[in-house]
Amino acid sequence: MDAKTLCLAVLSQGDASGYEIRKAVESGPFGHIQDIGYSSIYPALSRLLEDGLVSVTEFAQEGRPDKKVYKLTADGRMSLLGALQEPTEPDKTRSDFLFRMLFADILPPSVVEQMIDERLKEIEGVIARTDARAETGFESAGEAFLNGFAAAVQKAMADYLEENRYQLVGSSLVPQRAVAE
Repeated sequence: MDAKTLCLAVLSQGDASGYEIRKAVESGPFGHIQDIGYSSIYPALSRLLEDGLVSVTEFAQEGRPDKKVYKLTADGRMSLLGALQEPTEPDKTRSDFLFRMLFADILPPSVVEQMIDERLKEIEGVIARTDARAETGFESAGEAFLNGFAAAVQKAMADYLEENRYQLVGSSLVPQRAVAE
């Protein structure tokens, strides 16, 4: 998903500054599935403003630059709806953890074991937060679906790690080129 469409998506849920858009992508429902950097947000917002897809209101702040709050226009909503109906690209998985596991056979087994244990703790935290959010209710059926899907993926990942850690730690199935501990 491009930065302009992500900005439109966040703004479809309410007016926001560039900082608030970034936070919504980091910690909101978008955090499970998309990422956007500050360096992409402001050029995207400028282009959306030029194209009449958002409007902006500036609020004076003492000792700081004016705060710009963006609002989706009717044309912006139509543009978002059009973008959401385009064919989807194949999913890509970007993961530092999986990258490191690719080289597990050259790492000390204790380091691999520790990374797996830490990932399992992270997964438990994600599942607990998702379960807690489910108890308070989601704002939409889409958000409920996304969170349920993310929780199922996390649970499957945890199960896979538990069932297959032997392939990465102390197994003769993988060439052992590990650094001596």
